Amino acid sequence: MSDVNETERNGELQDVDNLRALYELALSHMHEQRNSEALELLDRVLEINRRDVDALYARAVTLLSMSNFRKAGCDLLKTIAVDPGFLEAYKHLGFVQLTLGKEEEALKTLEKALKIDPAYAGVYGVIGDTWLDLGEYEKAKEAFESALRLEPESAEAHYKIAMYYLSRGDMTGLKKEYETLKTLDAEMAEQIGSLYF
Repeated sequence: MSDVNETERNGELQDVDNLRALYELALSHMHEQRNSEALELLDRVLEINRRDVDALYARAVTLLSMSNFRKAGCDLLKTIAVDPGFLEAYKHLGFVQLTLGKEEEALKTLEKALKIDPAYAGVYGVIGDTWLDLGEYEKAKEAFESALRLEPESAEAHYKIAMYYLSRGDMTGLKKEYETLKTLDAEMAEQIGSLYF
């Protein structure tokens, strides 16, 4: 009997190793922007274990890269159902909802992330974008400034507030952020500089 149990356990470990290998290969394909191939591998992982939170999230990100927002949103909802503390899933779901024109839903989703971790800087950028879409400029600025307070060296946070200044016609603020971005992310600064300076 113990030989049978040992064989079963070895088989289960091999399955887990195979799933992990498929997942790792999918991540490699995602990094190389071979999204269709990554999607096929992630689908295989999820056929075997539909509650694999890492594979669900990775598939959502892959679908986002392919501009398939509705399917990505479904996978993000599943990710949150399996792991209610998965902050990146909330951030991306908020982005999907914003992209689909569901600003109020996006704000609710993003607020849930902040209830879990009020110091999660990444979510403030999406909150700011949502407030911008709603024409609530002061709330947008507050959100972007919160991101900067939490992560003063974040190129993304500086880029977001630069876009805020641009939306308000504040070229002085835009220039200040452009100068900061030159040291944080030269490529991002160049994009702004080539368009506006």
